[in-house]
Amino acid sequence: MLDAVGTAIACGELPPGSVLRLEELQQSYGASRTVAREVVRALEAMRLTTSKRRVGVTVRDCADWNHYDPRLIRWQLDSEQRPIALRNLMELRWAVEPSAARFAAIRATPEERGRLRALGARLEVTAHARDLHTFLGHDIDFHHLVLAASGNPMFTQLSEVVAEVLTGRTEHGLMPPEPQPEAVALHLEVAHAIDSADADRAERAMRDIMVQARDEVASQFQ
Repeated sequence: MLDAVGTAIACGELPPGSVLRLEELQQSYGASRTVAREVVRALEAMRLTTSKRRVGVTVRDCADWNHYDPRLIRWQLDSEQRPIALRNLMELRWAVEPSAARFAAIRATPEERGRLRALGARLEVTAHARDLHTFLGHDIDFHHLVLAASGNPMFTQLSEVVAEVLTGRTEHGLMPPEPQPEAVALHLEVAHAIDSADADRAERAMRDIMVQARDEVASQFQ
């Protein structure tokens, strides 16, 4: 029920100002009052709705939403809003991840540097095997580790956002059947640059990854 109502809000089927009533939600989704209340609480926690006595549950303006919530990102990527959502998410990644790679080159621990090298090698192997599912897992781990190794907890908390972007691209067929050799090579370049504490090189390589990802996504909507 939460996914259904959340997707309806995220895609604009229930636009800002729409009023939802608990009884109507129960009837529409065949849910108990307890479940309907839990769904409303979850929507309010994401700042998608607000509740007032004698008014009901009102959908908030999209400017008020918690756009970093992984569930909202998933709902937007599952809807007709996908091109806009991907554009916004790519711009966020572009703004953050190259800087995270720079700081990781400066601050990463020896263990983190070793794990990045290992993940780069796994990405290369699974790319050649055309194993997109396993490749996705390694890719998520790789970008999470770069964000964490930056030493900035605010960057690290964007890991779930990045994971949803990468997962959404794979699940919606927005990744090539075999990851591009250039993309894999750039991930290895990031790993090597961070391992050698070369901040400029790490930032440049991560920015190149963002450029390639942007171009791959853009080509799907032409």
